[in-house]
Amino acid sequence: MSDHDNSESAYKRKLKESFEHFDKLVTVCLLAGILIVSGFIVYYVLNPEPPFTTFTILNEEKEMGNYPTNATIGKNISFYVGIGNYLEREATFAVNISKGNNETTLGPNGAENAEYNFTTPNITLEHNEEWISEQLNISFYIPGNRTIIVELFEVISPSKSIFLNILFLRINVTAS
Repeated sequence: MSDHDNSESAYKRKLKESFEHFDKLVTVCLLAGILIVSGFIVYYVLNPEPPFTTFTILNEEKEMGNYPTNATIGKNISFYVGIGNYLEREATFAVNISKGNNETTLGPNGAENAEYNFTTPNITLEHNEEWISEQLNISFYIPGNRTIIVELFEVISPSKSIFLNILFLRINVTAS
């Protein structure tokens, strides 16, 4: 046997070992990938998305954005309110609209020191159902920094409701 045959044989042996190592590496990677994907699937099944509601203020064009920031005394400010029910059950909601000033505080339980303006009729929505109000109007009669406050409540019974969320628009009201 020549040196050439020995080196070719050694080369083939190393190549075969290299393929075996590569085959083992691919197998390990595939198994790791299967385990990782299985983990994500198990996590998703055991931890579903929590139920929630959506609550939005829309401008006069029924869009989110380009909200009014200035108004004159007595001028109507028009907007819409939207609610989405993703609570995985039927739910009834009510929306309170109030006016605020520099003394008004917005907290985790709603607005304090706000002037109540009106409440929408109860809105009952099935799971995955959305609702947009008719056009709502509000006006201010005292100049200064004012706030339109929109509060969302879930109605449990005619005498009980739970505060869910609060949205607001800051408006600079001028005399003319």
